[in-house]
Amino acid sequence: MHLAHDDLGPRDGHPVLLVHGHPFDRSMWRPQAGYLAERGYRVVTPDLRGYGDSDTEDTGDTKTGLDVFAKDLVELADHLGLASFVLGGLSMGGQIVMQLANDHPERVRALLLADTFPGLDTPEAKQARYDTADRIAEEGMERYTDELLPKMISKQTRASRPDVEAHVRRMMRNAPRDGAAAALRGRAERPDYTPTLRHIGVPTLVVVGSEDEFTPVADAELIHREVATSTLVVIEGAGHLPNLERETEFDDALSAFLTGIRFTP
Repeated sequence: MHLAHDDLGPRDGHPVLLVHGHPFDRSMWRPQAGYLAERGYRVVTPDLRGYGDSDTEDTGDTKTGLDVFAKDLVELADHLGLASFVLGGLSMGGQIVMQLANDHPERVRALLLADTFPGLDTPEAKQARYDTADRIAEEGMERYTDELLPKMISKQTRASRPDVEAHVRRMMRNAPRDGAAAALRGRAERPDYTPTLRHIGVPTLVVVGSEDEFTPVADAELIHREVATSTLVVIEGAGHLPNLERETEFDDALSAFLTGIRFTP
């Protein structure tokens, strides 16, 4: 599987691998990638399988598990010669991060878990993922985007940052329908990561927007309680995408976190 990706910053910089959420692409991390690369980090931002410019691999498989996404990322890291790295993800990306940290803890130097949820869906929410997957596979992303966008970013962001709203809308509408549907089906069958959180021993930054409707502050507080090595930052006025809605506050929090990590060769 070839994952399209950007690889910014000096090749000898401390590596940071950032994983986008659903239904987005690697441009979601553009502000952070540029910010960190300018400060000497090597920042890798891939498009996940079935998203953005990455291969869709017409195998007939209509479901992509989070373990498959995690395996793809490890293979990309191997290809780039990254033995270990700071690993961050938002929403579904955060769940993929938790999966990868469970499967390959030796690869992870530190974690960023942004606007994500470790637990299982309710039976109703699980069925809704299946139903939504079927719908977008049939009709595409336009109506789905119009329905979800008002919940993705806060009212304050929509009123004050039309550039952010336009970027999010563009990512959502351009997401390949089959890849997005396959991810929804796989995500519906993800394991419960909550019991594994207490085994995380690396520095972990937990970030959430104060107005997030999908993964509210209480979900971030749960992760913070379970991960003994974690720091919690709430970004005021942001919704589900604080890295875009309030990039300065997000970047400051991430930079302070990374500066505090003692990297070893």
